[in-house]
Order: sequence, then structure tokens, then C-alpha cells
Amino acid sequence: MEFLETAVIVVHILVSLALVVLVLLQQGKGAEAGASFGGGASQTVIGSQGSGNFLTQSTKWLAVVIFATSIGLAYIAKEQAALSVQAATTIAPVQAAADDAEAAAGSEETLELDTETVDNAAPELE
Repeated sequence: MEFLETAVIVVHILVSLALVVLVLLQQGKGAEAGASFGGGASQTVIGSQGSGNFLTQSTKWLAVVIFATSIGLAYIAKEQAALSVQAATTIAPVQAAADDAEAAAGSEETLELDTETVDNAAPELE
């Protein structure tokens, strides 16, 4: 389970960084679609119409991945919290039983000491 959590965290961080870069590459609505690639429509990497659609689609899918990994991380955290609560409720009664057994064993020893003291002192009183 720990490997899965680590993998989801790594994917989440990488996708979030890619999303930030992709959003910063995009121009506002007033700019040309190809302006982010250095100028005129003939010099764009993807084409005059394609860069805007490519950036928009990439942003959309990266956002979907971010939401999916966020939900996955929330689920993993919930499961870990449930396991820790279950472990705490399982350990507490066992610890209490051990403490009770230790206290009972200690009281028996005390009774034995008190009995021995009384037996030894009784002949002196007679």
C-alpha cells in the first residue's frame, strides 16, 4: 500500500507542475493562438489553429488527472486513518488487560508478604 501511495504522490506532483507550466504557456483570449510559440502562424509548432486546441485539451486532461490523484490520495488517507483507529482500539484493551494482570500479580505478592509477616510476628506475641 505504501508503494501505491508514493506512486500517486509522485504522479500528482509531476502533473501539477506540468499543469502550471501549461497554463503559463497559454495566452489570453486577446492574443493569437500561436503567439506562445514565437510569432506568426507559419512559425508555430502545431499550426495556426492547432496550438490553442492542443494547449486547451492538454490542460483539460491534466486537470482531470489532478482531480483523480487528489481523490485517490484522500481515499488512501482515509484508509490509513481507519487502520490506525482500529489498531488503537485493538491495542488499548490488550494493554488494559495486561495492566490488570500485572496489578493482580502484584497484589498476590503483596498478600504473600503480608501473610509471611503476620505468621512470623505471631509467635513473638505469644
